[in-house]
Amino acid sequence: MIKNLLYAIMILFITGTSINAQFTLQNAFPNLSFNGAVFLTHADDSTDRIFIVEQAGRIKVFPNSQNASVAKEYLNITDRVSSGGEKGLLGLAFHPDYESNGYIYVNYTNATSTVISRFQVTNNPDSADKNTEFQLLTFTQPYSNHNGGWIGFGPNDGYLYIATGDGGSGGDPQNYAQRINTLLGKILRLDVDGGTPYAIPPTNPFIDSTNVQVRKEIYAWGLRNPWRCSFDLVTGWLFAGDVGQGDWEEIDVIENGKNYGWRCYEGNHTYNMSGCNYPEYIFPIWEYSHSVGYSITGGYVYRGVNVPELLGKYIYADYGTRRVWALSYDGITPPSNELLLTAANNPTSFGVDQADELYLVGFSTIYRFTPTVTSTDNESSLSDYTLEQNYPNPFNPSTVIRYNLPEDSDVTIKIYDAVGREIDSITTGFQQKGYYQKTWNAERLSSGVYLVKMNAKSLSSDKEFSKAIKMIYLK
Repeated sequence: MIKNLLYAIMILFITGTSINAQFTLQNAFPNLSFNGAVFLTHADDSTDRIFIVEQAGRIKVFPNSQNASVAKEYLNITDRVSSGGEKGLLGLAFHPDYESNGYIYVNYTNATSTVISRFQVTNNPDSADKNTEFQLLTFTQPYSNHNGGWIGFGPNDGYLYIATGDGGSGGDPQNYAQRINTLLGKILRLDVDGGTPYAIPPTNPFIDSTNVQVRKEIYAWGLRNPWRCSFDLVTGWLFAGDVGQGDWEEIDVIENGKNYGWRCYEGNHTYNMSGCNYPEYIFPIWEYSHSVGYSITGGYVYRGVNVPELLGKYIYADYGTRRVWALSYDGITPPSNELLLTAANNPTSFGVDQADELYLVGFSTIYRFTPTVTSTDNESSLSDYTLEQNYPNPFNPSTVIRYNLPEDSDVTIKIYDAVGREIDSITTGFQQKGYYQKTWNAERLSSGVYLVKMNAKSLSSDKEFSKAIKMIYLK
């Protein structure tokens, strides 16, 4: 009953503004072109630079400006990278303390293996020294395909996560993904600051195993070819787009010590059940069949401000059909999926900049999401007024609510419980234009779902705004 009322309240709040949003992809850097771009990221060092990974073994860097005309070569390791097909320089991650230590980490393939290495920046902030390579981890790739390739640091624990494919061929003939004595078909987790070349984090699932063959680097297993993963900075969830075999593509939320089923299952469907007696397989939060697309490109939960209609949604694509979707998933209500657009070029990856704005990566061109908004009833474009998803979410006991006013406005922001009762007020009355953040404390309340609703009316024009977001309080 409460869930039904919650749905009704959310529909009422959200449909209070009659905005029909469509999206286009704009060439974000029209004066630049790339050769085999497979990833985009930033250094989180307040320089607002963009870094592009090219599959052959180069990393390019340039200012985050649509007028950028020169992309400098940040790192060139083409002399040790074997590229082509699914091989190459596939991943890049900046150490959380990059501003202090200048460390970057890469994931690449040579002729026989996957290599996880560290490099260091030079005195020139736009150049890393290829001669500083320090190899943390190597493991043999039995075939040329299914190399995974993503690496990234956990936002909450500072550990390095590595996505690996099942070793290739078709159907995982050696059943590597289900074996815990190999690093193939896994998400690995390393403490790169705790030892040389690394330490095993104390909460990795096999840390206490006495079997010398068990690989304690394993964080999760049962994956086929996780092509692009990402952390949601609000929830801390690790999303993975796992490329399917012949019928199904899937999206997983990766948890410590969980088995995601491949090759026993492809998505929610049995594939090869020989020897499949593990007590609990984790099924995807979303899947789609090969009638829709046939090679998922994992994306990001959008946390920027320029396209607030996408806020909190997981944006991903299919490499083959070039379709781009937005998945709404909160772990409580059933997920829903919407088609946003079809890209002009095959999406090799997504990426975010320093401000968490989202980009789609094509082999030669980088695209930015741009909303095309038509509004009625004299309401403002959401790209002007914004109410962001609270941070953190879930929270305990406090959370931050952020919003933007493009003009002096009469503003009301209130908190409601799951059945629509008003329980608190964040602000009411006149506020000057600007960007605001308010802290809300729910310590006196029970765990549950709460709604924050913002209404704003400009004092100098006919613009109006109304939006509601869902918050989760977990004691």
